[in-house]
Amino acid sequence: MPEVLKAPLVVEFPFTRSLGPVQSAFLTGLRERVVLGVRASDGRVLVPPAEYDPVTAEEIRDLVEVTPTGTVTTWAWNHTPRRGQPLTTPFAWALVRLDGADTALLHALDAPGPDAVHTGMRVRIRWAEERTGAITDIACFEPYDGERPQLTGATGEFEDPVTGIVAAARLDYTYSPGRAQTAYINALGGRRTVGERCPSCRKVYVPPRGACPTCGVATDEQVEVGPRGTVTTFCIVNIKAKNLDIEVPYVYAHIALDGAGLALHGRIGGIPYDEVRMGLRVEPVWTEGGRYPDHYRPTGEPDADYDTYRELL
Repeated sequence: MPEVLKAPLVVEFPFTRSLGPVQSAFLTGLRERVVLGVRASDGRVLVPPAEYDPVTAEEIRDLVEVTPTGTVTTWAWNHTPRRGQPLTTPFAWALVRLDGADTALLHALDAPGPDAVHTGMRVRIRWAEERTGAITDIACFEPYDGERPQLTGATGEFEDPVTGIVAAARLDYTYSPGRAQTAYINALGGRRTVGERCPSCRKVYVPPRGACPTCGVATDEQVEVGPRGTVTTFCIVNIKAKNLDIEVPYVYAHIALDGAGLALHGRIGGIPYDEVRMGLRVEPVWTEGGRYPDHYRPTGEPDADYDTYRELL
């Protein structure tokens, strides 16, 4: 049996969010070393603040300042910090109820070891040296046995308020496509497309899954399909993707390769975007050293009859 492929993969994208008045005041307050919560209809002060009342679901805006000191309500020790976490040395993840708040805030607690942490211990915020209006303006919490500090009197009105944030979402993992898709990828290296046929319903899956999702039985009969196919549905892309050297607008389509039981994705080229249509017959275009088709172009054949691909929409 050929070796099953595996490779490290990273899924990463920036998540941009605009802020309403409550979250704007909270994050701008952190920039100014002030912690603001919001008072709910039942009188509780929520930190971090919610934009809508958890009891009535109504919008709430009654901002309340709380102190940067508080009490650990529960915690867990992190022996091996990961990339991007608040501290590079072992620390505790802790829920801290700040003085004046009725809910707890999750953040890192810098302590010399798990024996130095306990529920009920007093802590305070250690502010980041450079603050921009983000939760990372709280560098971490640290043990504290002093008096409760005075409030600043902040009401949530700040100059140059933070109105939006960009959070980098990232997932690092090792992906193994399994036996069926390993064979599919290896075949693409030879400019061939192979699927697997279900022994029960006889549908040919491309890319293969190793099992038929309809019948629930294993598939192992390999079937070469294509290389030509038919556009079943498509969309016109008008927003340029980062790090993708393709000028907009362009067309991305579902293409049913000849002999396949379902359609796969592919970009359509070699034709004006507004001339792409359902039923268009296409063929793959490979680039030198490419491991998969760069795009599909029209073959010049007459369009396929709708009845030949309607089950593949």
